[in-house]
Amino acid sequence: MTLSEYLQQLTQFKTIEELWRAHVQQMSRYGFDRLLYGYTLFKTRTSLGDPDDFVILTNHCPEYLQGFLADGLYAHAPMLTWALENEGHASWRVSQEMAAQGLLDKQARKVQDFNQSMGVHAGYTISFNSASERFKGAISLAARADLDQDGIDQIWAEHGADIVLMNNVAHLKILTLPYHAPKRGLTKRQREVLQWVGDGKTTQDIALLMGLTPATIEKHLRLARATLSVETTAQAVLKAALHNQMYAVEH
Repeated sequence: MTLSEYLQQLTQFKTIEELWRAHVQQMSRYGFDRLLYGYTLFKTRTSLGDPDDFVILTNHCPEYLQGFLADGLYAHAPMLTWALENEGHASWRVSQEMAAQGLLDKQARKVQDFNQSMGVHAGYTISFNSASERFKGAISLAARADLDQDGIDQIWAEHGADIVLMNNVAHLKILTLPYHAPKRGLTKRQREVLQWVGDGKTTQDIALLMGLTPATIEKHLRLARATLSVETTAQAVLKAALHNQMYAVEH
């Protein structure tokens, strides 16, 4: 598949799931067989926000995800630190050279050791451009086990510009698609109620429009707030909108 054909395909996807399957397959053609994509809309100066609010797409094995994500190693990963401080792309040679020079702290070395034990030893990281300090998105491209950093750097020298372009377009497309986080997915009723709130309707108005009682509307709003882990309905509307769960098209 040519670059233009793949970019055309990317623009046509209607779900994150089908886009991700195609992107994993496309990146594997360049020697990257394990991807970890993520973004947060709730970054602060001291935190990436609640991990349950991260948009995470990956084809890494469950054992790797348990250690890197669930157990919190990601917070000390050298290449994530690089991504938070930079935009563009970088070879993992950056972290390898830091390790060789003794520039990694104990926690970062623990991440390096874990990655090595899981066969995640060579690759590239792309840090996407952001117009807001609250937003950060990046993708980790891990090379096949039979490729070392020298080998993947050679591939990058030939195809890197195309790889960066494909990942940027995939990222921009993902931002337009509904994402239902495992612990943040709204029901159809919850989305509908929040949509009416977003349109400026009162609880009484929504009850009339939906043919339900005001108490039922309040129940849906309460459950939506709990699902999204926010305190107010206004916050729920904002968070649902940021994850494209508002006005989502049913497939």
